[in-house]
Amino acid sequence: MMVIAFVLAACSGSNTSDTGEAVQEGNNPTESANSQPGTENVLRIAMSTEVDNLDPYISAATDTQSMMDNVFDGLLDTDESGKLVPAIAEDYEISEDGLTYTFQLKEGILFHDGSELISEDVVYSYERLSGLNGEEPLSSQFAGIENIEAPSDYEVVITLKENNSAFLAANIRPILPAGYEEQSTSPIGAGPFKFEEYQAGQQLTLVKNEDYYMQDKVPPFDKVQFIVMPDPESAVLAMQAGEIDVIPGVTPQGMMQLGESVNTVSGPQNMVQLMALNNEVEPLDDVNVRKAINLAIDKDMIIETVADGMGTKLGSNFSPAMDFYYEAGLEDYYQPNIEEAKALLADAGYADGFDLELTVPSDYQFHVDTAQVVVEQLSQIGINVEIKLIEFSSWLETVYQDAQYESTIVSFTGKLDPYEVLVRYISDYQSNFVNYNNPEYDALIEQAVASTDENEMADLYKQAQRLLTEDAASVYIMDPDRTYALRSGLEGWKMYPIQKFNLEDIRVTE
Repeated sequence: MMVIAFVLAACSGSNTSDTGEAVQEGNNPTESANSQPGTENVLRIAMSTEVDNLDPYISAATDTQSMMDNVFDGLLDTDESGKLVPAIAEDYEISEDGLTYTFQLKEGILFHDGSELISEDVVYSYERLSGLNGEEPLSSQFAGIENIEAPSDYEVVITLKENNSAFLAANIRPILPAGYEEQSTSPIGAGPFKFEEYQAGQQLTLVKNEDYYMQDKVPPFDKVQFIVMPDPESAVLAMQAGEIDVIPGVTPQGMMQLGESVNTVSGPQNMVQLMALNNEVEPLDDVNVRKAINLAIDKDMIIETVADGMGTKLGSNFSPAMDFYYEAGLEDYYQPNIEEAKALLADAGYADGFDLELTVPSDYQFHVDTAQVVVEQLSQIGINVEIKLIEFSSWLETVYQDAQYESTIVSFTGKLDPYEVLVRYISDYQSNFVNYNNPEYDALIEQAVASTDENEMADLYKQAQRLLTEDAASVYIMDPDRTYALRSGLEGWKMYPIQKFNLEDIRVTE
């Protein structure tokens, strides 16, 4: 799923794009991606959830951000290998002390309203993100900015309060037009697609930006419709009926139904699916209880039964997709051991077990299926788990923002920098809804992000991962593979180290 600005993916997993009824408008197959000359070339993508907020700085859902990434561009972008590449910025320079970042902007870039994108817009955007506009910072990645200056229309100079090795990767965040205050209802960016319409609970419609500054990447589609289909079975049936062109996160069962009639792209997501435990509520505030829960969970069984074997077992809040920073060996730190788990519960004063509420976003069948297996496994040690299903919009408010929960199943989306992955567990981090609190962990992360030595940085991040495991901060389950199904005649969908629907990549072959 695929929590906001950092980006949470309560939505991810093997079926992380999880019908209402098919939306009528634009669902005529004659208007689809295989349209005949003279008709609109429309790409229709099934999405499991609706948009949470159109403003890219406020949106919390990874799927929303993945859709709206096509409307916005940042100073930098990332290719499929995770390498940072120029976008709005044509070049940049970092001072020797690592505190000053100077970006040179490309000239002639137009926002969707026809105004030119200049340094004033970057200053406005980053002041909003950093809180230098006098309001609360909207992103922890930018809270460390000391000052932003625009010496000319095409140059921006950013000064940090202290060295931050994660800051460069943060510059993929969207640049917005200065002073424009309607982003939540009628967003304007400089990306390859323009916002046209959002029908709540039905679909988001984007149209091609003919004036996109990277002309070699102007999309081959006149229009894209992201159609809300919470039920994965309905999405598969819609694809079979020719009403859908792409399903992100199709289930193994769905793939069996579709067979060889579709093209597929699949791979790891650089993501962490976990059973998050609220470390501040009883009895989960007892480390022995959390360890007992870990010992009762059979991750291999979950991967086989829920993900059809298409997932990588994890032991901490980190995927091996980020190989250089990954602490190997933690995935088997807690091997299933029912007797040891019962003994730990007894030591903690819960020999007879206890009741536990497991809050799960109902929009994501992958997490619902995982929760059902967890119920069975924890019953073996006397923990009576009650699943509470809520819509993802409610989950964001109740769990992610207010931490009013006991446990939950969710996925944390991939990031380009290890700091962004691990910062969520710092004790005073605003989105630390797990309520993990360990001063030693805080110190490790602070040292790592300030370091300029790659090897030292990697060692510190590895130590932090091990602490999360030893403290049983949560139950880290897997990095689930994700499979995208494309109707016959569509090719080019690429996997990125972060969830990204880069529609510039797709091509119609027939």
